[in-house]
Amino acid sequence: MLEPSGLYYPNRIARWFFLAMEDVMGKHGLNAVLGLAGLEAFMGNPPPDALARQFDFAYMAALNQALEDMYGPRGGRGMALRIGRATVSQGMKNFGALAGMADPAFQALPLVKRQRIGLDALAAVFSRFSDQVTSVSETDSAYQLSVEISPMAWGRNADRPVCHALVGITQEVLSYASGGYEFHVQEIACRAAGGDQCVFKINKTPIGQSQVRST
Repeated sequence: MLEPSGLYYPNRIARWFFLAMEDVMGKHGLNAVLGLAGLEAFMGNPPPDALARQFDFAYMAALNQALEDMYGPRGGRGMALRIGRATVSQGMKNFGALAGMADPAFQALPLVKRQRIGLDALAAVFSRFSDQVTSVSETDSAYQLSVEISPMAWGRNADRPVCHALVGITQEVLSYASGGYEFHVQEIACRAAGGDQCVFKINKTPIGQSQVRST
């Protein structure tokens, strides 16, 4: 087990992650990952549905490391992406600043505006309710989501980015905010691979389109 970070997710976000793991992997798969991560205490006992910041970043890093140990780097990445997306479906999409994006009035906004609002809302949820300080910036063609300290990368050393679950979360939030469009999300810097922050590049143009539609 990694050394505790003293940085925390709220139990509620961690609970959604656990429910997403069980949804994607099944109960036996979840328990196998918990065993590999040294988190046997959570078997059949997911974090409570509460906002107390008690789920250490080291636990989240251990879970994501265990996914790679179980499935290999490529398989673990794919599993983490699916779990990240399922975390949004389990409840995050209706939480905090993310709530209301399915409202017809929001969906009537221009696509690029929905995309930016969705990213800003995601950053606000993490920065307000957890110790994952997150911000958004943009260029003409892309957004950047920057995470000062990512729980997926805490205490880890790798030759490549490892925050695949955060990529999946970002993909699903954008799909939800845009009414079903998919966007390319790539982690271009990672603390586990020597970066100062974990940085995610999000193309403004939806996958399969030559230009962003205005509506």
